[in-house]
Amino acid sequence: MAEFLLKYADARGQIKEQVAEADSESDLRDKFAQQGFLIYSIKPTGKSLVASLGVGSSRKKINMEKFLIFNQQFLTLVRAGLPILKCLDLLADRLTDPKLGKYVQVVRDEVRNGALLSDAFGAAGVFPPIYVTSIMAGEKSGALVEVLERYLAYQRLSMSVRKKLMLALIYPAVLIVLVTALIIFMVTYVVPQFATLYAGLSADLPGITQFLITVGTAASEYLLLIVLTVAGTVVGARLWAQTETGKEKLDQWKRNTPVLGMIWIKYQVAQLGRVLSTLLMGGIPLVQALETAFSSMESRLLRRALEQARQLVKEGQPLSASLNNAKLFPPLAIDMIEVGESTGALPAMLNSVAEFYEEDVTTQMTATLSLIEPAIMIFMGGFVAFVLVALYLPIFSLSDSLGGP
Repeated sequence: MAEFLLKYADARGQIKEQVAEADSESDLRDKFAQQGFLIYSIKPTGKSLVASLGVGSSRKKINMEKFLIFNQQFLTLVRAGLPILKCLDLLADRLTDPKLGKYVQVVRDEVRNGALLSDAFGAAGVFPPIYVTSIMAGEKSGALVEVLERYLAYQRLSMSVRKKLMLALIYPAVLIVLVTALIIFMVTYVVPQFATLYAGLSADLPGITQFLITVGTAASEYLLLIVLTVAGTVVGARLWAQTETGKEKLDQWKRNTPVLGMIWIKYQVAQLGRVLSTLLMGGIPLVQALETAFSSMESRLLRRALEQARQLVKEGQPLSASLNNAKLFPPLAIDMIEVGESTGALPAMLNSVAEFYEEDVTTQMTATLSLIEPAIMIFMGGFVAFVLVALYLPIFSLSDSLGGP
């Protein structure tokens, strides 16, 4: 996304300048015009957003757990009736995360200079778009406390679901690491030892044993080269995955993966439901909520679908039909959203969609992993059995020949 220097007048008529990110100048102009701002000028800038505020821009992400703690403290102070600037003063220098503390100090300084709280958080360039938009809705409606409470509930639920999935993946990941280490040990150490033994005996080896010894000897001799090649491949794959082409390809592979592909799609739908529900309950218009959801989603496939849906909704199409046009969302989710639109309870229905698919993802992940774990154990047992048979078969043949007439 490109960065622009924006000059505009807010609802109180104050002239302000802000560095903002957008795909194009027209998108940025539309975004601020929808928020009721009068645009004076938009100029491209080569500077990074955080660097323009005097904060190191080497890292663009914040620790979400520390950010959750900050919001809990911030909400408590605001609820107690303290002015926003005083709340930021109390928290800016007391945060346990120094990276987050620097950004909060920048926000405090911007607010002290007369900027709105949402503008200050948006200008920092590292806070979630849904958070910035929610703060803006709270400022406009005068219900900042309620908006912060709603965002905290959203953040807790999102982190809870993410942690459940990570915990469910730990045991299979450990098994895969152990199996890989066992295979490397047997192929690069055990097999060459037997190769030396059989070379001294000048024995006739079965084909299966010859194959295993050839592979093991080559792996042992070129172990360093193999390690460097694998490491280079991993690094290259990670760099490729950071490109737009790589991200889109990875999304397509995830989507087309049997069983896990459907789980991945349902997880994305649950995230989208949470984001849209939180924004709509905070009073954000649907088009702007879709725009914020677009910025919040990491999946390139989902982003493309949301961009198409936003254009269709702007043209007057219902949300359910706009999302269904992407051919990405499960039919049940589309039907539930359609019911929410027809009954005037879209935010509540989106929340129900999120809850349903979060539960469904957890259940399916548990069931899938319960099948993967035995499969890994069976594979490990089969590989060990293959190596043992291949290595000891010549010994049995030699003992038979020695015991013969």
